[in-house]
Amino acid sequence: MALLPYALTRPFLFGLDPEQAHDLTLDTLARIQHTPLMCAIRQTRIDDPVTLAGLRFPNRIGLAAGLDKNGRCIDGFGALGFGFIEVGTVTPLAQPGNPKPRMWRLTEANALINRLGFNNGGLTAFVANVQRAKFRQQGGILGLNIGKNATTPIERAVDDYLTCLDGVYPHADYVTVNISSPNTTNLRALQSDEALDTLLGALSERHFTLAQRHGRQVPMFVKIAPDLVEGQIRVIATTLKNHGISGVIATNTTIARDAVKGLPNANETGGLSGAPVFEASNAVIRQLRAELGAGYPIIGVGGVMSGSDAVAKVAAGADLVQIYTGFIYKGPELITEAAQALKSNTSR
Repeated sequence: MALLPYALTRPFLFGLDPEQAHDLTLDTLARIQHTPLMCAIRQTRIDDPVTLAGLRFPNRIGLAAGLDKNGRCIDGFGALGFGFIEVGTVTPLAQPGNPKPRMWRLTEANALINRLGFNNGGLTAFVANVQRAKFRQQGGILGLNIGKNATTPIERAVDDYLTCLDGVYPHADYVTVNISSPNTTNLRALQSDEALDTLLGALSERHFTLAQRHGRQVPMFVKIAPDLVEGQIRVIATTLKNHGISGVIATNTTIARDAVKGLPNANETGGLSGAPVFEASNAVIRQLRAELGAGYPIIGVGGVMSGSDAVAKVAAGADLVQIYTGFIYKGPELITEAAQALKSNTSR
């Protein structure tokens, strides 16, 4: 159990600008993750192993991509009890992301809005950080999330994804193809049938080559948006199966604002995450499960603020669950609560 309860640090962090609090948290974790100071926040990992996509996950709760875009704090987050961690999104070249301010808390709704825009230090620095991490050697599962540079025309997006896949493949337990962030212009157009077919066709071909070259199969997931109608989800499910994609992550942030209408900063552009996206995410998961059938790997993410929310994600059809905004609002205690809730629910 952590020596420093999150309840003591949250008022300080929430008194800062959201991005400032985010950066301070990552800087602190990066500094202390390999020192005795980690004992102040270290938590015992719940033992609830499950095998998915050929990987043995220590438990069903993971960190969603976006919190640690550069993979600087993999071991720090790993010490908090996550069964798996996903870092990124990484792009081939370093980029600053969108202008500040670009992150807002909607505390009344347990939500965030961000339009960060894949701000990261680029592929070379990302891979170097991943190589330094010990999380995989300690039994954790590490996912690496890839995207495209903002300045790359959408017509050339495939090139960026292939570059990133080449770079991360040797160092990943699984790779996630992010085509669903609302904060890179036209990125979500890659979810359309023809564009998705072209992208996944190219990635699958390269994936086959890389598997032969490195002598190991690294599962590839695709992360989709909650803002999809039934017909779009049906096409995506079919395309995933046609190209032999290992699994799907549902969902990213939403551009809808119905659930937060009238709240301060609710009209800021960007992706809305947290409690308001919970039901929309679950609806996508339910349809994906119906379309993909039993046994196809689905990672559920969006609005998990409690152990019961994690259980509801699995009830909707997810195999594993990721958290991000709930972690910010509830702290590391949510990891243990959610992992224990899933262990208790599945052992009945």
